[in-house]
Amino acid sequence: MSDALVSYLTRSSPCELACGRLPDTGRDLCSQPTLSRLENAPTLRDVIRLTYALVDQWMASYDKPPSSVTLDIDDTCDIAHGHQQLSLFNAHYDERCFLPIHIYDTEKSRPVAMILRPGKTPSGVEVRAHLRRLVRHIRERWPATRILFRGDGHYARPEAMAWCEDHGVDYVFGLPGTKPLSKKVEETADAVRVERAFNDKDVVRGYAETRHRAKSWDRERRAIARIEATRLGLDIRFIVTNLPHGAPEWLYDSLYCARGQAENLIKLHKTQLCSDRTSCRSALANQVRLVLHTAAYWLMLGVREAIPSPRDLAKAEFSTLRLRLLKIAARVIETASRVRLAFSAACPEADLFYSMLAALLMAGGP
Repeated sequence: MSDALVSYLTRSSPCELACGRLPDTGRDLCSQPTLSRLENAPTLRDVIRLTYALVDQWMASYDKPPSSVTLDIDDTCDIAHGHQQLSLFNAHYDERCFLPIHIYDTEKSRPVAMILRPGKTPSGVEVRAHLRRLVRHIRERWPATRILFRGDGHYARPEAMAWCEDHGVDYVFGLPGTKPLSKKVEETADAVRVERAFNDKDVVRGYAETRHRAKSWDRERRAIARIEATRLGLDIRFIVTNLPHGAPEWLYDSLYCARGQAENLIKLHKTQLCSDRTSCRSALANQVRLVLHTAAYWLMLGVREAIPSPRDLAKAEFSTLRLRLLKIAARVIETASRVRLAFSAACPEADLFYSMLAALLMAGGP
């Protein structure tokens, strides 16, 4: 959010009440310059602890350790404004930017970790380091939980895949196509082409499975091909996995393609919670901002989960929740014994406020 809006919110009655301050006679909250100093105050050790706190928050959202979790990992373009620390020119985006890594528990729409990093594609050594630290932290509390990582071709690095295989971590990553790999599924591809042409269909899909070892790999791995023939030609997409079971069609269409929801969560995080507002000069301060925006994600998620499922807002986006539940007028009346919030008699969500209050109190608040 804008600095001017932050300055306004820190003097607003609802924010004062949420922080335990009286709206009229209580002390004011901190100003916008104080918040800026707060962003720049943490040391490297503090920032690392804050980042791990996000993982702890995600783990605490489960009542008991799950038997397995699927974590989607992806990076996104975060355009920089000036020569900020870690910002680099990226030719693909034609911008000077960061490429922060976002990790989500997509099935629950919950954020797990956000890591600010330079504006370049992550190397295999870097991907392995991020996975190793995250898995080590998770297994401190969930030693028996099976972990599966999903990601695009950026993460199908030999260092990362070898580490996952050596430490009992499953993965499904996109795999860039090559001529040697395409030759291994040529028979299936030819059958798909012939079926489409012979029956004059618009689209025909087929799936194939093979064993493949690239030059940089130290072992053969299971590769799955999705082959699609259309009137425009043939399109082949590959994934690589260490899962020993599962039909090729299920692995690609049901398991791998489900990672598309993680891209929607990234868009939600950026466009509706402004997580790409990393305009500080210091990389540590920008990582703190990323943590704060993720904390806002958890607050909004807590509000949405407190809404009864039959209501239309139970699946609403954060911008809709903000418009219909947060940005509404109310009269704040402070007396000697209580603070009253008087909403309009025509408030369309009046009954929802009553039910949400009870749900949030039972859950301990978002």
